[in-house]
Amino acid sequence: MKVSSTKLRENIYTLLDQVLETGEPLKIQRRGRTLTVKADSPPSRLARLSVRPTMKTDPEELVHMDWSGEWRP
Repeated sequence: MKVSSTKLRENIYTLLDQVLETGEPLKIQRRGRTLTVKADSPPSRLARLSVRPTMKTDPEELVHMDWSGEWRP
C-alpha cells in the first residue's frame, strides 16, 4: 500500500496496525523517494483465519445420509 507523508501523519496508528495485521509493507512517498515500513515478522497464517459460523445440523446426519443417488463413479 502506498501513501503520502501527509496521509501517514493523519492515520499513522491505523496504517501501522494494518501493517502488523496483514503483513503487507507500507510504502511512504516523501520528496520523490519511497520509504518502506514492514513488520519484522509476518503474522501467522492461523492468526489471520476468520471465524466461520457453526453447522446448523447434527454431523451424524451427514454421515448417515444416503448419497447413492448423487454418486457417479
